Amino acid sequence: MKAINSSLRTRMHRYWCAANYLTVGQIYLKDNPLLAKPLTLEHIKPRLLGHWGTTVGLNFIYTHLNRAICQFDLNVVFIAGPGHGGPGLVAHTYLEGSYSEIYPRVERNAAGMRQLFRQFSWPYGIPSHAAPDTPGSIHEGGELGYSLSHAYGAAFDNPDLIVACVVGDGEAETGPLATSWHSNKFLNPKRDGAVLPILHLNGYKIANPTLLARISETELLQLFQGYGYEPIVVAGDDPMKMHDAFAEALDKAITKIRHIQRDARNTDDPATRPFWPLIILRSPKGWTGPKRVDGLPVEGSWRSHQVPIAHLEKKSHLKALEKWMRSYSPKTLFDADGRLSAELQELAPKGHRRMGMNPHANGGYLMTPLVLADFRSHAVPVENPGDQKAEATKILGTWLRDVMRLNEATANFRLFGPDETASNRLDAVYEATQKTWMAETVETDTDLATTGRVMEVLSEHQCQGWLEGYLLTGRHGLFNCYEAFIHIIDSMFNQHAKWLKVTRSMPWRPHLASLNYLLSSHVWHQDHNGFSHQDPGFIDHAANKTSAVVRIYLPPDANCLLYVADHCLRSRHLINVIVAGKQPDWQWLNIEDASAHCAAGAGVWRWASTDSEDPELVMACAGDAPTVEVLAAVMLLRTYEPDLRIRVVNVVDLLILQPTSDQPHGLDDDQFDRLFTKDKPVIFAFHGYPGIVHRLTYRRDNHENIHVRGYRDEGTTTTALDMMVKNHMDRFQLALDAVERVPRLKGHIEAAQQRYWADIERHHLYVSENGIDLPEIVNWQWEPSKANH
Repeated sequence: MKAINSSLRTRMHRYWCAANYLTVGQIYLKDNPLLAKPLTLEHIKPRLLGHWGTTVGLNFIYTHLNRAICQFDLNVVFIAGPGHGGPGLVAHTYLEGSYSEIYPRVERNAAGMRQLFRQFSWPYGIPSHAAPDTPGSIHEGGELGYSLSHAYGAAFDNPDLIVACVVGDGEAETGPLATSWHSNKFLNPKRDGAVLPILHLNGYKIANPTLLARISETELLQLFQGYGYEPIVVAGDDPMKMHDAFAEALDKAITKIRHIQRDARNTDDPATRPFWPLIILRSPKGWTGPKRVDGLPVEGSWRSHQVPIAHLEKKSHLKALEKWMRSYSPKTLFDADGRLSAELQELAPKGHRRMGMNPHANGGYLMTPLVLADFRSHAVPVENPGDQKAEATKILGTWLRDVMRLNEATANFRLFGPDETASNRLDAVYEATQKTWMAETVETDTDLATTGRVMEVLSEHQCQGWLEGYLLTGRHGLFNCYEAFIHIIDSMFNQHAKWLKVTRSMPWRPHLASLNYLLSSHVWHQDHNGFSHQDPGFIDHAANKTSAVVRIYLPPDANCLLYVADHCLRSRHLINVIVAGKQPDWQWLNIEDASAHCAAGAGVWRWASTDSEDPELVMACAGDAPTVEVLAAVMLLRTYEPDLRIRVVNVVDLLILQPTSDQPHGLDDDQFDRLFTKDKPVIFAFHGYPGIVHRLTYRRDNHENIHVRGYRDEGTTTTALDMMVKNHMDRFQLALDAVERVPRLKGHIEAAQQRYWADIERHHLYVSENGIDLPEIVNWQWEPSKANH
């Protein structure tokens, strides 16, 4: 028995034609949407923008998914990997009614269709891709490679959800996508939803053939069988035969998914890894479009990628466009007022079953706050600043362990990392959960489980993509990574930041949980691994975005890290970047002082200052390692220049250095001047590249007196202090900077320079000979001044 009878097939074909017609109209027309009159240049947009080639395949798949949703009462989210097929998703959400419900100005009639066409790729209209403006979209797809990782992230902990993910054959050539096929080794059919990948082989990219379309079917099937899938192939170009074949393939895939889940859920035994179905759809690029233009092949060619017929001032081209559009028989699809015929409207799912209205594709509606453990109960008991050492991220790990336990029932929190969770000292979480693992295990494995909630795979792209998919569907997470290697997902960060920025102004998209990064094993603690592991530049990258979307935190100790982490997991619709060390280091603030300090974002440390009220010099720091060097420099200056009036300022929330005139999140000028003074020299030791501090403060009154020390891209395998020396941010350098910049000490500069060079020579000789830092460095500990004691 066929999956669809001839009557249903005919109606589905017409529905597909309606979507194709609306797609072409969006690309070309600004008026005459129903072709009530012969086409003229007055009806054509002055700029023809959009992508036809992939969209017709997306329209075909979406039409068939609608039928399956109605027949099997499925809960489906649709992801278009080739997001440049955006007009197809707009067309379908318009046909199903979702679009007009969200945008009432685009009515389901001729006037609304005209607006639908005119706004596409038009100034102050809508973008060309499956952007956040598009109902049902969680994946814009402008930058290719992340569709499948987003799909799996959406499916985790969503047992009733099917994520239908169309992977373009061009996208399949990207590194992240090629790796994301392995996500099926992390999907547990007992507790997770299902991902149905649909690999669309239309054969071409912008101007080249695609690799997967040019290998034999035997090799193609072996490839995906090796990945652990059960591929189902649908190939051809005859629409009616393809409707039959794809409907049967889809039914087979859904039946397989249901059997896998039923078998896993009807037993108490741990789940085993199944072979999930995958559909391979081979159809012509630009299918149903013009076959040739000016004697050159278009359908089934790369020439159909964007606008198949251009230069419409040529009469033959304009006639060809009209012939193409009329080939879909719009008069049989829409009535005279532009409304979709009633028998076709019946084909669309209803309510939240419509893919444009699925609440999982608008995750803010489904999000519930995390139950967070009291971070104060995990605090390091600091009685006096610098009286003990602790491993900041290890302390954080115990708090995250309790967060895992508190949210076990709701199953809405996961920890992500590229094989670095234990290295970053967060392994206390394994007391509450394990690492998700559906592949084979051996007796010597530890902390692996099919039910684990820590997602580890050695791909920063997958961690980021999974987390984004998880967040976009209403859940919470944290991504821990080595600081230097987070750069691998720089571009993914950009795309998510853009999504958050755009959706902030969309009242119909409620805010999501924030994307939280914990960057550890940072530049100043990578003296053992060397230059390749030393780069703090992600701070600069993140700071390029508006602080309406991004925050950057540099907690100086464990208690500050606890407060910041709690704050970030409570925040909404932001990207939070936390940089914190994992090595044993000095602890400065008790939990009450840490909370007050971090809430303010920056503050004067009176206990470290020699005169916090009327300073001659401000010694500022941001980051755990720079904080140690500043405090060590203060101790040196108390010896060398006992009368020097020093104020110590520590900055946790980096972006508050911006003026409120630039960003509301910043400090106003009065607040900034109260911290850094209006006219006194400021020596600022910064965790990252110095330029970012100058960029954030260049409009401040006292900017010309701010002297920043930071990472200068100098490094190797060496000692911790030598990393500071190489980058001129060591305590000796900071003390010299202070003397050189306080006007009253002009006569002391020569002696200070001689002292500096003597200290540096002594340092170089010792580390070269002994391989470790000087005893006075290794054994250094903060000593309060007698005045503050």
